[in-house]
Amino acid sequence: MTTPNIILTGFMGTGKTAVGQAVAERLGRWFVDMDTIIEQRAGKSINEIFAQEGEPAFRQMEAELCRELAQEEHLVIATGGGALLPATNRQTLGASGVLICLTAPADAILARLGDATDRPLLAGPDRRQRVEALLAQRAPDYAAILHQIDTAELTVEQAAERVIRLARRMSREPLRIPVSYPGGGYEILIGDGMSAELGQALRGAGLTPGRCALVSQPAIAAAQAEPLLASLVEAGFDPALVEMPDGEAHKTLATVAGLLDAFVAAGLDRRSPVIALGGGVVGDVTGFAAATYLRGVPLVQVPTSLLAMVDASVGGKTGVDLPQGKNLVGAFKQPALVVIDPETLRTLPSDEFRSGLAEVVKAGMIGDPGLFEVMEGRRGGVTPPLRGTGGVTPPLRLPDLIARAVQVKVAVVQEDPFEQGRRAALNLGHTFGHAYETLSGYRLRHGEGVSIGLVAATRLAARLALCDPALPARVENLLERLGLPVQAPGFAPQQVLAAMGADKKRIGGRLRFVLPRALGAVELMDDVPTEAVLAVLAELA
Repeated sequence: MTTPNIILTGFMGTGKTAVGQAVAERLGRWFVDMDTIIEQRAGKSINEIFAQEGEPAFRQMEAELCRELAQEEHLVIATGGGALLPATNRQTLGASGVLICLTAPADAILARLGDATDRPLLAGPDRRQRVEALLAQRAPDYAAILHQIDTAELTVEQAAERVIRLARRMSREPLRIPVSYPGGGYEILIGDGMSAELGQALRGAGLTPGRCALVSQPAIAAAQAEPLLASLVEAGFDPALVEMPDGEAHKTLATVAGLLDAFVAAGLDRRSPVIALGGGVVGDVTGFAAATYLRGVPLVQVPTSLLAMVDASVGGKTGVDLPQGKNLVGAFKQPALVVIDPETLRTLPSDEFRSGLAEVVKAGMIGDPGLFEVMEGRRGGVTPPLRGTGGVTPPLRLPDLIARAVQVKVAVVQEDPFEQGRRAALNLGHTFGHAYETLSGYRLRHGEGVSIGLVAATRLAARLALCDPALPARVENLLERLGLPVQAPGFAPQQVLAAMGADKKRIGGRLRFVLPRALGAVELMDDVPTEAVLAVLAELA
């Protein structure tokens, strides 16, 4: 899956740089200002290049940079005002994404430029005459660009929003991952901007327009609910926004009761979709409420955390905690649709993002060794540094990362939708991790618990001679590189073992462990010697 560039061009003063930076920030992309890169590489200002080398030399630099940027992706690019006047440059750079020309009348341009002295093409006594002459001269070339946005009456944020909407319309269809289970199936849609198309996605999934509920928690609702609600209304739905408290401490039957009361007050019937907008806690609690209200109403998952995207939103497991342990009450409730929008991660705190990466590592260990190696840096998957940007490496392509982790889970849950056998492999690291979460009073994030659990499971496998002795070090090195914990100071081994005794995955009073034999191969065991488990817990403490 590639991520097309967004290329902004147009006359000076139309807002290319300011709007481009706003678009890049909102989409979580890298922003590239062509003039800035040329100045960095030349070691001199644009004015100095024009004065010392002449305009033809500068235009040659622009053409070379256009060819280079066309090989990249996931960028927001602001060109110089004349960079795309040559048709060859337009064709070259346009092949990498969507071209958008920002426009404004001469009065607005002059007001924005003020007394700026860094515009060599405006040198002369009559700046207005020069601007009007250049606009007339360049008009045919700018008009050749299909997409135009007049920024004269727009704020930077308004212009950025129009750019984003236009880019979404021009981008390809979202990635669709089908999931089947006995008696039905659903689709997982993955694509930037998908949450703003939620209403049409629901209709495409066969859900009936009318009353529905969008369940979220206050901070996420304030940041992200508005475009979803607008999309639902536009598609013929009548949404009620229902808020629940966030955090594992509120993953309780009392919170479920509050949601059920809200569903009754909203007048939901058996055809009314319930939409979970949030992280794993919101998805689990909302899913359980949807499974029990009127004996089951349609559920739609719209995860907003990386952890929820790659794990909690897929597969139909819902539930709440009891004081004795995690997820001891729940139900299998398959969603009617899962909509994953990587753009929503832009508001996610860095600690929460890192927490989600633990589940991505887990997916690689269970069923995609190549994904694990990409995250280690042993394989491709990271865009090479762009020359002239200080050697900064752009981030992993999130849609690709999410899709690969999701596909691992989908393959497992399709084989075992109700956790009768193979699906238990998805609990790699969780028997340990849930115990640490419980003992911490849920101050430890789920992904952090899973990270420690992955270390514990791998060390236990090595202690039992099930895996290569070098595997624990590989797992720990990767987790540490991702900023995740690999030890659990403060938790005594016997204390952790006692907490593990409440794990819902125990069978016949014995704990069940998922242990790795190699990357991509795990084994379920319920006859692990207690002494070996305690030895590993002692190492981690």
